[in-house]
Amino acid sequence: MFLELAEVLNRSEVERLRGLAGQARFVEGKASNPHSQVKNNQQIDPADRAFGEASRLMAAALQRCEAFRDFAAPRIVAPPILARYTPGMNYGVHSDAPVMMLAGGPIRSDLSCTLFLAEPDSYDGGQLAIHLGGRRLEFKGQPGAIVVYPSTTLHEVQPVTRGERLVGLSFIESQIRDQSKREILYQLNEVAALE
Repeated sequence: MFLELAEVLNRSEVERLRGLAGQARFVEGKASNPHSQVKNNQQIDPADRAFGEASRLMAAALQRCEAFRDFAAPRIVAPPILARYTPGMNYGVHSDAPVMMLAGGPIRSDLSCTLFLAEPDSYDGGQLAIHLGGRRLEFKGQPGAIVVYPSTTLHEVQPVTRGERLVGLSFIESQIRDQSKREILYQLNEVAALE
């Protein structure tokens, strides 16, 4: 099960994040996953002064979003990072690491979250493709939208052929570790809301 939400970030937040990305220093994406054979992107340098503001802005947007909180039941939200893809870059089929190392210690990555920042028509390719059995669902969200999905799900970012794909990425340790129980509780909450 995954969650797709529009306008989690407002227009001014999206513009500020784009501005920060335009000034920031980016490094090879493999810096955070040096053993990956399929990662070919860039991410904001954690030492860059724009990193903290960008991360806080995205984290605050996620925390204020009730639908995100209901779906993820977050215990810990990893500080979101900016990532970009320019022509020729992609991220091959993979699942995310089950444990992420943060400055405050490790977290279990139950859920992954992509925050879209670029206009969809400003770049070609770059769809987030989530593999569900024999199906592949593709996402190329409007600025401010998010997609949240289990970190164990096979997914990829298709090659960018024009323009720049700019996104935010985060990982969530849920209060409910078991994915099936988390989904049942979310569905029960949705039914209760209808009543």
